[in-house]
Amino acid sequence: MGSASKPSPTAAAPSRRKVALCLTLLTLQYGAQPLISKRCVGYAAHLRITSPSKQGVIVTSLVLAIEFLKVICAVILLVAEGSLKAQFSNWSLVGSLTASGLPAAIYALQNSLLQISYKNLDSLTFSILNQTKLLFTAFFTYLILGQKQSPKQILALALLITAAVLLSIGESSRKGASGGSSDYVLLYGILPVTVASVLSGLASSLCQWASQVKKHTSYMMTIEMSFIGSMCLLASTFQSPDGEALRIYGFFHEWTLWTVIPVLMNAVGGILVGLVTSYAGGIKKGFVIVSALLVTALLQFIFDGKPPSLHCLVALPLVMTSIFIYQKYPYVDSKKKDR
Repeated sequence: MGSASKPSPTAAAPSRRKVALCLTLLTLQYGAQPLISKRCVGYAAHLRITSPSKQGVIVTSLVLAIEFLKVICAVILLVAEGSLKAQFSNWSLVGSLTASGLPAAIYALQNSLLQISYKNLDSLTFSILNQTKLLFTAFFTYLILGQKQSPKQILALALLITAAVLLSIGESSRKGASGGSSDYVLLYGILPVTVASVLSGLASSLCQWASQVKKHTSYMMTIEMSFIGSMCLLASTFQSPDGEALRIYGFFHEWTLWTVIPVLMNAVGGILVGLVTSYAGGIKKGFVIVSALLVTALLQFIFDGKPPSLHCLVALPLVMTSIFIYQKYPYVDSKKKDR
């Protein structure tokens, strides 16, 4: 099997300050993204709902632009650290497909399953089942990397999942039940979101394995996964409504200078996701995602005057407690402890 890019012999583990900075920046980016996207792109998207004959910003164009900017950002950072030539000289197709191809394909399948499930489940059931991805991430991290959790860390994960479910319920409580027969709901609702949660945990653990074991840098993984994802998306445009819209209206239809802001933020977020997965692992990325929901609630209160829901107020201490417990009580190998 081809190996991934070889790390520099002088490469050192990132400092705790650098890890904390990446976690904080990603939390803020995740938290602010919904509000910024709503303000900068939301009107064009709103046009498609209120006036179907009016074509707004084409979603596929946004996604492709984000992936392109991710690649540009990753290349710039590789140049800045002086490792661009070394990374590409050590690059191999087999190593690339092993490190990035499989996670990219898994994430693509996961997203499709979530879309199917979301249409056929009520919000409460969807939210609860979707948050089990944190447990599957912990399971696959142990299975693939041998990373164990202490009993108190497992408790912290349970608290985090509880908080995530509360936040998700608070955000989606307006959506009613989908209806349908029990067999149909099981096949097209419960089963897809459960499989998607398993795949999410698997893909996150594979990305962590590629970066920490195979020493595939997060920047190279970002470039490779963006390229693979873009190729899959472009292939889908031959049959999708967005593909037809692109051919009729053009790539930058209804774009403005404001549209660039959320696109750039998403691209930077993609870089941060790679760094967080590489430095801290997929489980701590789960903590970031849930914490970002609280940031979103706070920003909505500041800029929209929308007070946090009761679900959010209950979830806040749960998230803070889970983060404290998870950091304070890591797993300690009893054999090493006795030495």
